[in-house]
Amino acid sequence: MRLLILLGLLFVLICHCSSKKTQEKEKPDWAKKDIRDFSDADMERLLDQWEEDEEPLEEDELPEHLRPAPKVDFSNVDMSNPEAILKLSKKGKTLMTFVNVDPSYSREKTEEITQIWQTSLRNNHIQAERYLIDDTRAIFMFKDGSVAWDAKDFLVQQEGCLEVVIENKNYPGLKQNLKMKKMEL
Repeated sequence: MRLLILLGLLFVLICHCSSKKTQEKEKPDWAKKDIRDFSDADMERLLDQWEEDEEPLEEDELPEHLRPAPKVDFSNVDMSNPEAILKLSKKGKTLMTFVNVDPSYSREKTEEITQIWQTSLRNNHIQAERYLIDDTRAIFMFKDGSVAWDAKDFLVQQEGCLEVVIENKNYPGLKQNLKMKKMEL
C-alpha cells in the first residue's frame, strides 16, 4: 500500500516537473492580463497557443475552406456541356440553390411542398438541407455541390416550381414554362 502511494507521488512529481510552464518574465503582455480583460484577439492567440501542442486535424475534419481541393480529371469531360464542368468543379463543396415556388402559395403550402421535394431528393440519395427564406422562396443546400444539377433536373419538373437558381443561372420551372406557353397562345 505504501509502495502504491509512493509511486503515485513520484508520478505526480515527475509530471509536475516535466510540464512546461513559462516564467512571468517570459510571458507576453497579453498573457499577463486577467482572463476577464482578454480581448477577442487575446483569446485567439491563446487558442492558437493551445492548438500548437495538438496533432493536426485529419483532412476530412478540417473546415471546408481549409481542405485541399479535390483532383479533377477533365480528360473524360464533355467540354461542350458547361453543366458537366460545373458539376466537377463543385464536387465536395457546399452549394446553395434557390428555389422559387408559385407566388399564389401561402407560407404553409410552400413549407409543405418544399418538404415533399426534400424528401423526394433524399429518396433519390441526394442529401439537401432546406431553409425557407420567404413565403415563396427556399434554399436547398447541398454538402456535395455536384448533385445540385441532378436536384435541379428534378425540381424544375415539379408542379409548383417557378424557377431554380444555381450559381446565378436561372432554370425555369414547370410553373414558369406553363405561363410562357399560355402567353404564346
